[in-house]
Amino acid sequence: MPDKPRLSREQIAERAAQELPDGAYVNLGWGIPNLIANYLPQGITVYFHSENGILGMGARAKPGEEDYDVVDAMKVPVTLLPGASFFHQSDAHLMTRGGHLDVAVMGGLQVAENGDLANWKVPGQKGSGGIGGAMDIATGARKLIICMEHNTKEGAPKVVKKLTYPLTGLACVKTIVTDLAVIDITPGGMVLREVAPGWTPEEVQRHTEARLTVRGRVPEMRLGA
Repeated sequence: MPDKPRLSREQIAERAAQELPDGAYVNLGWGIPNLIANYLPQGITVYFHSENGILGMGARAKPGEEDYDVVDAMKVPVTLLPGASFFHQSDAHLMTRGGHLDVAVMGGLQVAENGDLANWKVPGQKGSGGIGGAMDIATGARKLIICMEHNTKEGAPKVVKKLTYPLTGLACVKTIVTDLAVIDITPGGMVLREVAPGWTPEEVQRHTEARLTVRGRVPEMRLGA
């Protein structure tokens, strides 16, 4: 029997945006996290930080409004909030290492049940990435949220008991938002907070290697509000 529909990358970003508190300083990683700025809930102001030296980024620039002197770390044209500032890249990394970021949102290849993260290299995959600043960001932010698909293209779980991919950070992940679920990592293990529309906790568990704790009724994610 084929799987039910899963969330799109944009919907994962939309749900993750709901995790950001008003007034927070936030770094967005490459991939799905980079879409989050377009989905902030109404009435919320977040000051996005970029490793290339910006604090106060807004959403991505609309077609025809791009300024290629104002880009994020992925070289995507962005908008700026009033009061945005620019600084040297070394200062941007000092901000991440010094614990000045409230939240970082990154992509993931695997997350272990104790919060260990692997997000930079797939063993045996030719040309698979470099670590970049991922270790600094993962351990320097006060809270780390991971956005990713729940399974690989081959169907293997990415929420696992123990990492089998090269390590990025130890016990650093606090929350995971996937195309199937929102999962919190607590001292007692992984807690299933929400499921994708149309999915049950039991179905999510079947696609997950790590054990998920279910506390009462698990609601569906709210999207498109």
